[in-house]
Formats: sequence, structure tokens, C-alpha cells
Amino acid sequence: MSADIDQLALIVDEAALEARGVEQLTIQNPELTPAEGYEIQARAFSMRLARGEKQVGIKMGLTSRAKMIQVNVSEVIWGRLTDAMRVEDGGKIDRKRYVHPRVEPEVAFLLKRALSGEVSPAEAMLAVAGVAPAMEIIDSRFNDFKFTLPDVVADNASSSGFVIGPWTEPGADLTNRGMVMEFDGRPVQIGSTAAILGDPVRSLVAAARMVGKAGLELKPGWIVMAGAATAAQPLVPGVYVRNTVEGLGSVAFFVGAA
Repeated sequence: MSADIDQLALIVDEAALEARGVEQLTIQNPELTPAEGYEIQARAFSMRLARGEKQVGIKMGLTSRAKMIQVNVSEVIWGRLTDAMRVEDGGKIDRKRYVHPRVEPEVAFLLKRALSGEVSPAEAMLAVAGVAPAMEIIDSRFNDFKFTLPDVVADNASSSGFVIGPWTEPGADLTNRGMVMEFDGRPVQIGSTAAILGDPVRSLVAAARMVGKAGLELKPGWIVMAGAATAAQPLVPGVYVRNTVEGLGSVAFFVGAA
């Protein structure tokens, strides 16, 4: 392995802590691979755990064609979530904590059983305790929000925060639920859960498979963010953001003034 994994992990961790942009890791390390990116992600995440944060789940990324096109990447990825990243439904975020944040409309799964490895959609849903409308705050720590696949993987798949709405018991079909994300009551992104790999449950299946390949598991009580249904929307100070998912309800948060 040619790259200094520990040093690169420190770079992305400090960039997130200090809310400052840095150059892509692949500029100085052009041979960096996605596998090395996941190792960097894991090392950087261990630094967060050492500071007292606790893992509460994972997020899936690049699960819609719109997102793949937006960031010029063509592979589904995953990142880790901690309790410090959670924003309460109806709560407020401090814009100054981020470099150039964007928000994505999503759905989330709450697990009641562990999942890992190859599972069917039916098996995956048997492990689900609830489904909820959700939003993810993403914030690439790389300058100009530009990166390669190894870069974004190393940067925890750009994950910076998440907000979860009311939980609903699983069971209803999730394949084509309309989604509307609004800024101050004005729609800014309109989509469907069908954009999430055709069915958000497929994202949960992919999550189990991908963490299993890493020798890990999705744990009971964890949240799995299924991925964006639309392109991400840049956040602006003072705005009220709401995502409504057909049949699941709404979730919202405020962005503090700059």
C-alpha cells in the first residue's frame, strides 16, 4: 500500500472538525484505490469514536442516477453515522459548522435485528422495525465539492448530518412514494423513492452486502439511510427545510443564519 493511510485519515478528520476545504487526496496520491478509501474512512472514523462519539448506523450514497451524474461517480458507496451527526426533527443546524453543505431527501430504516452479507429483500425487511422520512446533510470536505471515487469514500461518503422523521411500521410498498423537499415552503426537489435503486429496500440489501464484505454487520437499533432520491440541494442560511414522503409524513430542520 503506497499511501500513508493514517496521515490521509488525519487530513479528512481535521477538515471535517474545522469545517474547511482541502484538496482531493488523489491529487497527491493518484494511485489511491476505493479499497484504500474505505480504510481511510475507517481510520478517520476511529478518531471520532475516540473523541466519544458512538456509531448509530450507516448511510448509503450514490443510490440514484441523479446523484451519480451530479458528482460524476458511478458506484454505490457507504459511510458511517454517529450520534453527534444527528439533527433533531424540527431542530436547527449551525451553517458555520460546514464547508459547503447540501441536503438530500431520503427514507431511513430502523433495524431490530442484525444484518450482514447476502440477504434477499424479504429477509432484509424482516430485520426492519420502522421506516421514516429523512434527510441527509452532506458536505464534501474537498474544495469545490469535487472528488473521485476514492476521495469521496475516504471522506465518509460526504456524510455530515441526518434528520429522521416519525417512524412507521414496515410493511407498505416503498417502491414509488412521491417525495417533495421544500425550502421555506417552496419545492426545490421533487422525486420518488423509485429513484433509490428502484426500491429503497434494495439499498438496505446493498448495505448488508457491502458491510459484510468489510467483515462488519448492521446492528440492531442502527439506522440505515437509504440514499438520495434526487440531486442534492445547496443549503443557505436562514432557510426552513422540509421533506415530505408520500404515506410516511414529513421531516424538517432550520438552517441558522450565517
